[in-house]
Amino acid sequence: MTTLTRTLKGMPPTAMFGVAIITISVLVAIFAPLLAPYSERAVVGGQYLQWSAEHWLGTDNLGRDMLTRLIFGARNTLAIAFFATALAFAIGTVAGLLAATLGGMVDQALSRFVDIIMAVPGLIFILLLLTIFGTGVGTLIAVIAILDSTRVFRLARAVALGIVAMDFVEAARVRGEGLLWIMRREILPNAAAPLVAEFGMRFCFVFLTIASLSFLGLGIQPPLADWGSMVRENATLITFGDITPLLPAAAIALLTVAVNFVVDWILHKVSGIKD
Repeated sequence: MTTLTRTLKGMPPTAMFGVAIITISVLVAIFAPLLAPYSERAVVGGQYLQWSAEHWLGTDNLGRDMLTRLIFGARNTLAIAFFATALAFAIGTVAGLLAATLGGMVDQALSRFVDIIMAVPGLIFILLLLTIFGTGVGTLIAVIAILDSTRVFRLARAVALGIVAMDFVEAARVRGEGLLWIMRREILPNAAAPLVAEFGMRFCFVFLTIASLSFLGLGIQPPLADWGSMVRENATLITFGDITPLLPAAAIALLTVAVNFVVDWILHKVSGIKD
C-alpha cells in the first residue's frame, strides 16, 4: 500500500470533502480559458439576462456572461491569494527564524517593529496603503503580504525559539555551521508542520481579505473578474429574487470551509493525537 493510499484511507470525510473542493477549484482556475464559454471581458448580451441555455447563469450589469466571470474569478482570486500568502510566508518565516536564531537586539528590533504594525487594525491599514499606492495587482499582493507576514513572524519565532534551545542546534553551532545553514537545515525542517498548517489558515484570511476589498471596490479591479466584486456589481438582483449574486459569495464560503477542513485534519495529524 503506497503512502498516498494510506493517507487517503485515514482521511476523515470532512478532509476528503475539503481536498475535493480545493482540487476542483484549482483545476477550474488552471483551465479557466478552456472551461469558460466566453472571453473574460466580452459583453455577450443585454444587462441582467435570465438563466438560459445560452447563458447558464445569466449576464451581469454590463451584459457579460456570469458563468464565464465566475470561472475566471476563481483563477484571479485564487492566484492573487496564493501569491500574497506565499510572499507573506517567505518574509515572515525568514524574519521569525532570524529573530529566534540571533536573539538579542535583532530579536528585539524585529519584534517591536512587528508589534507596531499589528497595533493598527489590519483592514484599515490595508485601505490606507492601497489609497496611497494604488490598487494594482502587484500593489495588492505586496501590501497584503507585508501586513500578513507579521502574523507569520510571530508563529515562526515562537516555534523556532523552542527549537533553537535543542542540543542538535547547539552542536551545529559548535561545528562552526553558518547562520543560514542552521536556519535551513536544523530549524526549518523541525518547524515545518505548524507552518504548513498556518499556511492554510493564512490563505483563508488573505482570500477573504481580497474578497472584502474587491467588494469595497479596492481589490481586484475591472475588467478582471473577481468573486468579491461580482457580488457588489450584481447585488441589486437580490431585491428581485434572483440568487445569481449569491453564487460567487457561496464559492467564497465553500472554498474557505474546504481549506479549514483540510487544515484541521493536518493539525490533527501533526499533533500526534490518536482517534
